Amino acid sequence: MSQPAEPPEPLPHGPAGEAIDPDVDLHVPAQRAETAGVHLLLVLAAVSAGGAAGAVARYAVGRVWPVDHAAAGAAAFPWGTFGINVAGSALIGVLMVLVSEGGRTAHPMVRPFLGVGVLGGFTTFSAYALDFRELLVHGHGGAAYAYAGGTVAGCLGAVWLAAALTRRALR
Repeated sequence: MSQPAEPPEPLPHGPAGEAIDPDVDLHVPAQRAETAGVHLLLVLAAVSAGGAAGAVARYAVGRVWPVDHAAAGAAAFPWGTFGINVAGSALIGVLMVLVSEGGRTAHPMVRPFLGVGVLGGFTTFSAYALDFRELLVHGHGGAAYAYAGGTVAGCLGAVWLAAALTRRALR
């Protein structure tokens, strides 16, 4: 007789015991099914609709809060993109706590729609990189490096703080 296969090693877990990457564990048949057939098409539709909404919101912020890289001083700083990325990072921190920690569950389309779609479409690494380049091209080296470092620090700090505050609020 053959020996039964050993179960896969458990996923790494965070301090609260939840999976670090709770998206899909392909070792679990029910979760593997999330990546096939009609369900996959529903997920893609949710991501697409959310992405469109997020991108429109980002575009609107850019129209309301435009940047002139050739200007002098604070007018050259891409405050709109900076604000979008920091706010989007905070919102993803809140969302992840609400949908994946402490035994809470949400509709299976919430995370693809809001997380990957809306917030993925709202936040923008490409505009961040372009703004950094434009600041350098227009002679604002100090502002460019402050923007580059400030965005990374602001986004990481925002996701951490928003997640921590959400966890505290849910206690």
